[in-house]
Amino acid sequence: MLNKSMFIKPRNALEGDGQSSAQPSIPEKLCRACPACKAALFSQDLQENLLVCPQCGHYFRMDVESRLRLLVDEGSFVELYADLTTKDPIAFPNYEKKLSAARKATGRPDGVVCGTGRIGGQAAALFVMDAQFMMGSMGTVVGEKITRTFEMAAEQGLPVLGVTVSGGARMQEGIFSLMQMAKTSGAVLRHSQAGNLYIALLTDPTTGGVTASFAMEADIVLAEPQALIGFAGPRVIEQTIRAKLPEGFQRAEFLLEKGFVDAIVPRNEQKKTIAHLLKLHERREEA
Repeated sequence: MLNKSMFIKPRNALEGDGQSSAQPSIPEKLCRACPACKAALFSQDLQENLLVCPQCGHYFRMDVESRLRLLVDEGSFVELYADLTTKDPIAFPNYEKKLSAARKATGRPDGVVCGTGRIGGQAAALFVMDAQFMMGSMGTVVGEKITRTFEMAAEQGLPVLGVTVSGGARMQEGIFSLMQMAKTSGAVLRHSQAGNLYIALLTDPTTGGVTASFAMEADIVLAEPQALIGFAGPRVIEQTIRAKLPEGFQRAEFLLEKGFVDAIVPRNEQKKTIAHLLKLHERREEA
């Protein structure tokens, strides 16, 4: 029997699956609370349902390891550039402390995992951003790893799958973070000019400088249901224009209606859909 004594409050908004810190969080080894419908869910059942609430369909954020298991053929993933670490380029106060905490929590040096693998038998390069590492923010290392992935894929004639989740540019790296927008965009362009396919899968949230660069530059832009996708957040926009935004503004369904997203794909269909797209665009050797 589940009861309130099993719940603990998150220490900050990011630990609360992007919801208000007033929402309860449950020890994940046993069960979790759905922030949308408040249902108490056993963690094992939730994992088996691909981190989608079986009661209301709310999408929980998916960690990198779960995402790779979902999309990549078993045993085929080879990680690249795992040794790159940031040097705190502007000596931002307490940045080293935040980095250390994020590295300890995630077990990785920065907020993106890159590599090669097979998706439904189709070879591809891919990068998966990590919401658990400083909200997937893009600093110099994230930008460099994504850039190298596109450059490697261009040289080897591989398509790229990018799974995005990010609060945007990492403010602790200042202008060096913003420079990654141009750098990654240039790499995307060169990969495209070499005749290669780029598929982006936008997950909740994909915002800021990531949206304004490589996330929206794909040949095919897919999104998860309910994902928040935009540049500035809705509260910032409302405060700026002094008006209430339309219902569902910046959600994947709204962007699909307006033509910014090509398709919304549920998690249980993502691997099949992406593998099909890769197969359709497979490069064939010239005779």
